[in-house]
Amino acid sequence: MQIAVFYNTMRYIDYCQLRFGHRMQKLAIDAGFSCPHRDKSTGNGGCTFCSNSAFSPSYCRPSLTITQQIEEGIHFHRHRYRQKVGYLAYLQAYSNTYAPLHLLHERYEEALAHPLVEGIVIATRPDCVDEEKLDYLDSLSQKHYVMVEYGIESCYDRTLRLIHRGHDYACSVQAIEATARRGIPCGGHLILGLPGESRDEIVAEAALLSQLPLTTLKLHQLQILRGSKMGDDYLHNPSSVPPPYSLEEYVALVCDFKERLRPDIVVERYAASVPPQYLAAPERKWTYTDGTPVKSSDIARLVDAELTHRNAQKQKK
Repeated sequence: MQIAVFYNTMRYIDYCQLRFGHRMQKLAIDAGFSCPHRDKSTGNGGCTFCSNSAFSPSYCRPSLTITQQIEEGIHFHRHRYRQKVGYLAYLQAYSNTYAPLHLLHERYEEALAHPLVEGIVIATRPDCVDEEKLDYLDSLSQKHYVMVEYGIESCYDRTLRLIHRGHDYACSVQAIEATARRGIPCGGHLILGLPGESRDEIVAEAALLSQLPLTTLKLHQLQILRGSKMGDDYLHNPSSVPPPYSLEEYVALVCDFKERLRPDIVVERYAASVPPQYLAAPERKWTYTDGTPVKSSDIARLVDAELTHRNAQKQKK
């Protein structure tokens, strides 16, 4: 396969600037939804990597109403911005289409009723949508900005079975295509470094995802979290999970991946981070020589610098 010289340099912040005319901030919300794994409807014990609490900000609490969470989120983020900023209600926790349609309507509409909220981003699983729900989202998108963010996690069925995902890759393809046919932007989420996947297989996923009508993509290094099955297995037997990529190896992996990704897909995130207390394997966390943790923004900077260097080298040839 020929490697593209040009890749998408647009950041998510740029995508939002073009779409809304100003900077946007996502406000994470726990709308009280559940997940097929949490109510054991799939019977496989849940995704082995998952510990949802690790990714939830302090203001994201289901004990608060959606409106209260939005208000606290705005207060939390307001000090960061001096210029105009808009807000997207980000239904982040668990599977946010896993409920009867009347509950989706009630909770989505409450989020969108806030005067400072300009749209909604709905994180969910591909096996938690159907034609009726997508038709409702279609009608909602006629009046508001709506994006659906699907947890793909891997393009390989053997991996999805290994991590107890509860659906196959074809399910992700079907959900994304059905959503995009209605003109609704789709985001995807992919974990890099899952057990059993070689580096070449990870890079090859870029070409597979490029065939899908994705607008955005989040990349996420494998993290071993307390409270997850993978975290429990690691604490009993550290060799039960693959060794981590070094920072340099991970940056190179992401660059190889992005060079093969369809240029119009906006990579929203290259890596993720969680508070140290949630890590079952804190020694796997990237740090600088002085012990300072490497931030997700640092990884984005390193990836952009490496891609710029690679492109310059190719242009010389």
